[in-house]
Amino acid sequence: MAAVPVSLAGSFQGSFAYFTIKDRLPQILTRVIDTLHRHKNEFFEEHGEKGIEAEKNTISILSKLRNELQTDKPLVPLDDKLPDVPLWNQYLEYQQNLLDGNEQPSWFQSPWLYVECYMYRRIHEALVHNPPIDDYDVFKEAKIQSFFESQQAIIALCTYLQELLKNIEDLDEKQLQEELFKLLQVSLWGNKCDLSISAGEDNSQKASPLKSLDNLKTLILVDDMESIWSLLINSKKRRTSIEVTRVDIVLDNAGYELITDLILADFLLSSKLVTEIHFHGKCIPWYVSDTTKQDFNWTIKQLQSANNRWMSKCGMSWEGSIKKGVLVYHDHIFWTLPHEFCSMAQVATDLYTELQKSHLIIFKGDLNYRKLTGDRKWEFTVPFHQALNKFHPAPLCSLRTLKSDVQVGLKPGQGEQFVTSEPDWMICGKYGVVQFDASL
Repeated sequence: MAAVPVSLAGSFQGSFAYFTIKDRLPQILTRVIDTLHRHKNEFFEEHGEKGIEAEKNTISILSKLRNELQTDKPLVPLDDKLPDVPLWNQYLEYQQNLLDGNEQPSWFQSPWLYVECYMYRRIHEALVHNPPIDDYDVFKEAKIQSFFESQQAIIALCTYLQELLKNIEDLDEKQLQEELFKLLQVSLWGNKCDLSISAGEDNSQKASPLKSLDNLKTLILVDDMESIWSLLINSKKRRTSIEVTRVDIVLDNAGYELITDLILADFLLSSKLVTEIHFHGKCIPWYVSDTTKQDFNWTIKQLQSANNRWMSKCGMSWEGSIKKGVLVYHDHIFWTLPHEFCSMAQVATDLYTELQKSHLIIFKGDLNYRKLTGDRKWEFTVPFHQALNKFHPAPLCSLRTLKSDVQVGLKPGQGEQFVTSEPDWMICGKYGVVQFDASL
């Protein structure tokens, strides 16, 4: 196989990686510092002087981190004693070994994927070093706000799903396929609501998502929904009464996007296209709006207690599915490491083995796409399968709106046409892909 291309990095001046490290990451750190500062009284009420002291120390560490980033200082090993520290520090050594003897990995010179993940892990480290606020989620406020600002869209989706479920037994194959395609697209465009891209600014879904699907269809640059349908319907037809069909969804954002993923999951289970759904989220607060177990549980509780009857019905139903074991939530430290997914089999053998049990893995969002493809300067026409670089635990697909400089699997000339007509097409979140890879 041909050598893989170079990693995207801040050393490419004018690139989106450069802009992210120069502007967006410092903005996110500033917001984190501001959040801690605004919650000072809360820390005092809960923990007294110790809370205030911890808040001051954390802010001091984060201000220093922001300075290291802005002045392109060398990256330093982690030292907070959490189980993932050896893996992080080995990765730093690995990056060091790629350089000439005198150079050290630094913020602008190292791969963008690595330094961006490293920043979020260093934010977590700053808190871990400062009990009693060590379990405080600095992004929780933004995630909650995003959820409430998307209320109308969430109500529209829950209402649509509950109406659909009334007659789901009566749908013929063609109708079932239409509904699957509709909810795959809702989940795809749900990925627009990403707070790390807007540096934490409001990025919620306010309109009914179902009404705009026809207009958005032309913005899907690669559409492999037919392949997903054919895999699921054939699996359903072959399945005996005791067999399991399992779909795994590797989550991205909490808030509205998580609701779109839960709606899709409910449809897949209720239509009997699948018998089990396994969600995978993050162990620690990550990329501002990524889903943690706390976010997942909070979301279901919010729906259960909502004033809207269809929202609360969804919440009750999903709680029931969790109790029955047909909706399962997992987290694993691998999802918050800087590694490309092609190294999962070596670095997290247990997770890779778990994913091999799946009939289809759906990877949501941009960060997962970057890790699937190694976040490299691939040619636009390189096949998705090739860019996965031998990562094939099971048939998989990516539902992703484009928010970074990597895209593969396009038709000849398709990417170049956008470069000319719409220079920011890869980073504006306007376009999406549903990319599938079957081969093992």
